[in-house]
Formats: sequence, structure tokens, C-alpha cells
Amino acid sequence: MMRDIQQNRLDEWKAMGFHPNNCPVRQVLDHVAAKWTTLILLELEGGPQRFNALGRALPDVSKRMLTQSLRNLERDGLVNREVFGTKPPSVAYGLTDLGASFLAPLHAMISWADEKFPSINAARTKFDME
Repeated sequence: MMRDIQQNRLDEWKAMGFHPNNCPVRQVLDHVAAKWTTLILLELEGGPQRFNALGRALPDVSKRMLTQSLRNLERDGLVNREVFGTKPPSVAYGLTDLGASFLAPLHAMISWADEKFPSINAARTKFDME
């Protein structure tokens, strides 16, 4: 049944002329499924944070990648950038309502991954041994 629903949706998209390059789902998932996006959104779940605080919370991300990820999230309307008129200027990033609405499906995906990781890890081990 679920496969039929998914196939019907795929057929509808194809009939509407969607191609992998202009598919709306792919357009969204390309950003929200990126390596750092999930971690950034989870960091911002607790409230707005300044750039350097995000960098400290995610020490493996380069400043360039953090900047690009935040720009993509801002462009997609998931993150808001607020500039303060201090000397030097400071910037804080926070979730928009749209960004906050993504947290429920994100947490569901995280729960699924956490629950299924032992099975995935076992499958990887089996595959690598063959």
C-alpha cells in the first residue's frame, strides 16, 4: 500500500513535468539533508545563537561551511539572521516558524536512525565481509 502511494506521487510529479533537477522535494532535501544542517537546526532549537557559539558547539565544521550552511538555511526560510548594531556588529541566528516546523519530522528521523542503527551497522559489517 505504501509503495503504491509513493509510486502514485512519483507518477504525479513526472506528469507535472518534474525532473530530478527541478523536483521540489529534492530542492528541499538537498539542503535539509546536508551534513551540517541537522546539527545546526538542533543547536538552534534551544534558541538563537551567535555564529561563534554555533562554531564552538560544532567544532568539526569549518567557518566557511558553517557560513554556507547558515546562508542556505536562511535562503530557504528556515533560519533568521539578526544583526545587532554593536561595535563590532554581532549576528545571531534563530529558527523561523518554518524552521521550527521542521523539528518534528527531524526528531522522528533521528529516533528512527537511533533505533535502527544496530541493524544498519550489522548489515554494513555483513556486506563488508562478503
